[in-house]
Amino acid sequence: MNQRSDRQIVLVVDDVPENIDILSNILRSDYKVKVATNGRKALEIAEKDLPDIILLDVMMPDLSGYDVCRALKSNLITRSIPVIFVTAKDEIKDESMGFDAGGADYITKPVSSPIVLARVRTQLAMYDHMRMLENMVRERTKELHETRLEIIRRLGFAAEYKDNETGMHVIRMSRFCHLIAKKIGMKTSESELILAASPMHDVGKIGIPDSILLKPAKLDEHEWEIMKHHPCIGYKIIGGHESELLNTAAIVALTHHEKWDGTGYPEGLKGDNIPLAGRIAAIGDVFDALISVRPYKQAWSIEKAAEYIRSESGKHFEPRLVEAFLKCLPEAVRINDEYGD
Repeated sequence: MNQRSDRQIVLVVDDVPENIDILSNILRSDYKVKVATNGRKALEIAEKDLPDIILLDVMMPDLSGYDVCRALKSNLITRSIPVIFVTAKDEIKDESMGFDAGGADYITKPVSSPIVLARVRTQLAMYDHMRMLENMVRERTKELHETRLEIIRRLGFAAEYKDNETGMHVIRMSRFCHLIAKKIGMKTSESELILAASPMHDVGKIGIPDSILLKPAKLDEHEWEIMKHHPCIGYKIIGGHESELLNTAAIVALTHHEKWDGTGYPEGLKGDNIPLAGRIAAIGDVFDALISVRPYKQAWSIEKAAEYIRSESGKHFEPRLVEAFLKCLPEAVRINDEYGD
């Protein structure tokens, strides 16, 4: 990040040195002044030094002030910087062109020192207020996102405490899913969404009787039919929501028991009809269940569990995801060691 003084930076742009001197003399007692004598240099300085405001001449060779302003406003880095046009062109149509190009104000030459200072102060105050509001919105958005993440984690733990003594399954499982998502080339934001949403996969178990969840033997047909309702229960608990995070969590809850060959539940989806998040969660969930102690089984070895995942490629699991997960097996072992029950 660029080092900046306490004084705000004003970039003065004009191809006539005398005009630059006039504006600089007006401003330098209150602001740090930078100058450019052409449009291209102005764009370079603006992106590098991020001035707080730009005073821009209109009639310049090569790039006009209107061209420079349009370029500034099309650049994500500089588009919020206020631009005041300073020009001898004083017809209404000229001012209209300046505002259409993205200018915030318009001062005509010859300039008056009080007017220049007043206009600059006004635009800087507005700019500072806008930045303060943007920071408040950014912080609030971050807080809301973190709150949603924590709710998802807590609900995931609540479900796991029903049938897992420590609830660490949701942590391991979500990290296995994250490994797969990264390995298949998902964007960072997408893979982190999988990481954040997958702990909710079994939240529907909250609605399943303990006598079924904790049964130390194979479930009978009736009990199994009840157990198969937990994806739908989970989907209803999370509900429909505009939040991408909660929407993904709901999809994972509903589809993590679907199978690539169409023999899964609750809807018997097949192949690509199963959402990718659900296909990824299926592997992470099964792998961790295999290597964990359950009321009805002992923990499998990593090698045995990995072989099972491999054997279910094209049946329970999407082959591409199986291949990706097996390539991540050393990282999966480390996750299991770090977050073991």
